[in-house]
Amino acid sequence: MTGQLLSLLTPLALLLFVGFADLSLASVEEDEDNYMQEMLTRERYNQVRMPEKSISSTANAQEEPKQKPARKMPKGEMGNDKKTDKITDPTKPVKTPNRKTLKNKKSTLKESNIISEGVAEFNSMTEECPPMGLETLKIDDFQLHASSTKRYGLGAHRGRLNIQAGLYEDDLYDGAWCAGRDDPLQWLEVDARRLTKFTGVVTQGRSSLWSSDWVTSYKVMVSNDSHTWITLKNDSADLIFSANREKEIPVRNIFPLPVVARYIRVNPRSWFYGGSVCMRAEILGCPLPDPNNYYHRRNEVITTDDLDFRHHSYKEMRQLMKVVNEMCPNITRIYNIGKSQNGLKLYAIEISDNPGEHEVGEPEFRYTAGAHGNEVLGRELLLLLMQFMCLEYLSGNQRIRHLVDETRIHLVPSVNPDGYEKAFEAGSELSGWSLGRWTNVGIDIHHNFPDLNSILWEAEAKKWIPRIMFNHHIPTPEWYLSNNASVALETRALIAWMEKMPFVLGGNLQGGELVVTFPYDRTRSQGVTREQTPTPDDHVFRWLAFSYASTHRLMTDASRRVCHTEDFAKEDGTINGASWHTAAGSMNDFSYLHTNCFELSMYVGCDKFPHESELPEEWENNRESLLVFMEQVQSQFSLSDIQVQQAPVITISSCEETQTKSRFNFFILGFRKGENIANHFSKVFTMRSDSLHQNKSFYYRTEQEWNGGQLSERVEANHD
Repeated sequence: MTGQLLSLLTPLALLLFVGFADLSLASVEEDEDNYMQEMLTRERYNQVRMPEKSISSTANAQEEPKQKPARKMPKGEMGNDKKTDKITDPTKPVKTPNRKTLKNKKSTLKESNIISEGVAEFNSMTEECPPMGLETLKIDDFQLHASSTKRYGLGAHRGRLNIQAGLYEDDLYDGAWCAGRDDPLQWLEVDARRLTKFTGVVTQGRSSLWSSDWVTSYKVMVSNDSHTWITLKNDSADLIFSANREKEIPVRNIFPLPVVARYIRVNPRSWFYGGSVCMRAEILGCPLPDPNNYYHRRNEVITTDDLDFRHHSYKEMRQLMKVVNEMCPNITRIYNIGKSQNGLKLYAIEISDNPGEHEVGEPEFRYTAGAHGNEVLGRELLLLLMQFMCLEYLSGNQRIRHLVDETRIHLVPSVNPDGYEKAFEAGSELSGWSLGRWTNVGIDIHHNFPDLNSILWEAEAKKWIPRIMFNHHIPTPEWYLSNNASVALETRALIAWMEKMPFVLGGNLQGGELVVTFPYDRTRSQGVTREQTPTPDDHVFRWLAFSYASTHRLMTDASRRVCHTEDFAKEDGTINGASWHTAAGSMNDFSYLHTNCFELSMYVGCDKFPHESELPEEWENNRESLLVFMEQVQSQFSLSDIQVQQAPVITISSCEETQTKSRFNFFILGFRKGENIANHFSKVFTMRSDSLHQNKSFYYRTEQEWNGGQLSERVEANHD
């Protein structure tokens, strides 16, 4: 009896043992991801770093080379070339047919990896789809998901192309999405919230000073319901896309055929040895028309301005400025302020009712852009601004007419054309964070000016102000003027231009953030990287900065997502430059201390080089701010019976002294020798307050008297 029971139990026990073993084997995969069975092969963990033997999509992969980032790539390798529907071998260059062939061609996609449920077969469109907006924040954090994360600061919401980590990592704002485990089961997912034609992926490694993490290959999966996933294939083999070879240079992969779905996942298959599964990404896709979708046209900004919304090469920029000049010859003038290292002219356009002439009581204003060649948005905004002002002036817009008639406006859209040409040739998605930032000799133009702050602060420490020297019109040091000084040709051209024109107010447009910064840009304390360092005119600078930020569509929006690591919206979109990060020799500080021109920096967008499809919205974001900031130069107060007979350039400053011995509270610039400014409304800018509506004593001096320290005459000024 016992033997019979044993004979019956033995097969049953063996069956149960095998069943439990099989369940335990399955649970390993289930625990990693409870609904990835359809898309992942059953692999052991010890096979993590082994390359997979399948057809690799290398022909369509683009990486900007490190030594020659601006080289032209073969047609078959260029990711922005138009693709056809028929691809026989994705590892070979693709031959693009002519437009006539594409127009007559009516073939239906027949590909096994197109989603069968809920997605009809889709005829490929010839144009390449633009970025969906991970970098520009059009894709919000709730649309990004991941299989796992190391910690919150490395979550899926940080997996955006070109996102930057702060100086201090291991906080809430790190520089990539990093998986919680280093295995091939991890993924980064984007929910497009509507059917979208996906055409490609751009990837980067982790932004970090201390870590080396990047993905070297990946698969792509798509889904309509986020449960059933289909891997992109070539015939019967999974497509393995070649990814990055280092952490900063973006690599773009274009799919052999577009695929229509709502969800898309990037599944890393291999990564840098010794690193972790970390990546930043951008998805290329075209949303399909769906008027019933809740998110259709949600928060979409549409412009009504008929302007040239595209990126312009150097020649195209020059041609556009010429067209504007021909359209409005009575109010525009084109000139150049110098040349770049490569011999490209630094073009400027003047907009005024009497171009080429300085008028009594008419202030001089300037906008510059492109000091960092890869920060392209500011350049295009100035090209749009000159078009807009010309067209609106011709149409009789009274606001624009008043601005043009009462102000002499100068626009320099490209201060660093050499750097821009490098970034422009690479393209908006492949230029990365720094390609083209510096001049051809590696100089950062914006921080290439003489450090007058240290000269001023040393003089104040020695109590030389105002007996020996003044705290304005500080001369340029002799060493800086020598030929051996490391000064870019572009910087020298800017300084000569700033000294020639009696500018009152200026702004330089930059990119990569949403904030307005104002002087000082250098901290006063030695060795301190961040410190509030106000000027004696801090209240004026704050008002000017707020005038731009408050009229921008996004800068002061407390609900908006931060671009990288700093939440500037809580400070109304403005910040003292030194309290953000210290920088000696900035254009803003030099302009303030050397020429008495109030200069601010406007960081006009999170994306330094947005795709041209984003330009209409970026124009709407900044248009009102650009106009309002210019209008600040029209703030007025009157002076009583002042005759100017010998001063070449008059500067009037308050004699009221502060703790820093300041005589720098109000300025009136732009009056020439022999001009009578009695009863003129002199153009200055100041924040009105009750303390200003009173009589105050002022001094005025010639430039020689400023330098010689002699007091000329005392006059009275009344504020309106």
